[in-house]
Amino acid sequence: SLMNKGLELIEAHHLFGAPAERLAVVVHPQSIVHGLVSFADGSLIAGLGSPDMRTPIAHCLAYPDRIESGVAAPDLAALGALTFEPADLGRFPALGLAIEALRRGGGEPTALNAANEVAVAAFLDGRIGFGALPRLVERTLESMRSTGETPAPASVAQALDIHHTARDRAVSLLASP
Repeated sequence: SLMNKGLELIEAHHLFGAPAERLAVVVHPQSIVHGLVSFADGSLIAGLGSPDMRTPIAHCLAYPDRIESGVAAPDLAALGALTFEPADLGRFPALGLAIEALRRGGGEPTALNAANEVAVAAFLDGRIGFGALPRLVERTLESMRSTGETPAPASVAQALDIHHTARDRAVSLLASP
């Protein structure tokens, strides 16, 4: 669904102060390039690694040092080529919802994440199909927007209120066609 990539955009915006308009997602089928940074001179620096979560987990656990993760470095010669393509928001509507939540700001990213948690749980339980995931998230956001329930949280408590409201709303919408 690429929702995770959308959530990573939101993280990059908040953790690194990157303006939303300077962030983008490209699809990379080989899953070797995990991030790119573009510089003013036109150069790029890429973070490459095998598609295995043990590597970033080891990095986080040992930061700023590096420890053995048990993952071999990718064999670039064996891969042959790395390909990239633009993210198709028609094919990946969840990514579009995340980008819209990032641009709207306020409590929208919090509500997006909470509604997505409910949608994913419903999918894993077999209550909805894969294609229904973004629709449930979208319906939740639309409902909360219409009632003004996604203001910018001024505290962790307010962010948690938005989170719980979004989860409850998504569960309610899940029960109604």
